[in-house]
Amino acid sequence: MTPLLFMVLAMEMGVIITMLFHSPLRNLIIVNLDRLKQGRGLVTSRTIAATVFTVFVFNVYDILKTQKRLIEFGTTNPTDEVLLANNVLEASLMGFCLFLALMIDRLHYYVKELWLLRKSLKVTRDSNPIQPVNKNKKA
Repeated sequence: MTPLLFMVLAMEMGVIITMLFHSPLRNLIIVNLDRLKQGRGLVTSRTIAATVFTVFVFNVYDILKTQKRLIEFGTTNPTDEVLLANNVLEASLMGFCLFLALMIDRLHYYVKELWLLRKSLKVTRDSNPIQPVNKNKKA
């Protein structure tokens, strides 16, 4: 599961970097995110996020259970140490994935709002142009 989470993290970081800079690829990503947020795509993405969050919570619970066992017995078992390290790695990767997914959602919203705002300002500016005043011209 760890290589899959690393791959998802790399893809999410790539999407975020692409959305930060104006390029044709950003327009493609925004169009695809618009399509994803319509219809069944939204339900599917929320279901996947809820599943990842549930597994994240169970990993945190296992981490706490293992730490409690280590404190209770006072000795460290090598198997428990390996399991604890694996659970901490998976939990942190899942948390980062969920955080980056939230960042992608918010970036998509802000880029879309900025695009709509610029479009409305351009229409307003074109319909009511402001004439420059020349102060050097004598009346």
